Amino acid sequence: MGKVTAIAERTIEAPADKVRALVADYAETRPKLLTEHYRDYEVIEGGVGAGTKARWKLQATSKRVRDVAATVTEPSEGTLVETDANSSMVTTWTVREVPEGSLVRIETTWDGAGGIGGFFEKTFAPGGLKRIYEGVLGKLAEIV
Repeated sequence: MGKVTAIAERTIEAPADKVRALVADYAETRPKLLTEHYRDYEVIEGGVGAGTKARWKLQATSKRVRDVAATVTEPSEGTLVETDANSSMVTTWTVREVPEGSLVRIETTWDGAGGIGGFFEKTFAPGGLKRIYEGVLGKLAEIV
């Protein structure tokens, strides 16, 4: 069993402060960013940045649904970390200023399965999750 990592990034033509505020808004903005792969999204506590607790179902494939119960922390400005209470999954959103505006990066890591299943998970899951995140980042770019 090894770590599995999926990463997606996009440059958005908007100031980093504005993009950070949108990314941190789990109550109003986040539901608008979610693609058809997400369902039953709800904020349980908080709603903006650190201290937020939210849950949703992530339908990564036709057979794979992950029930996520995330708690949000903000270890530094421009970085939000969503830690799933139901698994080893940790998703880090980073927004940093670049000359073109803001670079938004979503990185998710989790402990993969062992054996042949783990091999296929490590081979195919990152690409599938990256495509889902590219859809989320595309919606973020439209909202900005």
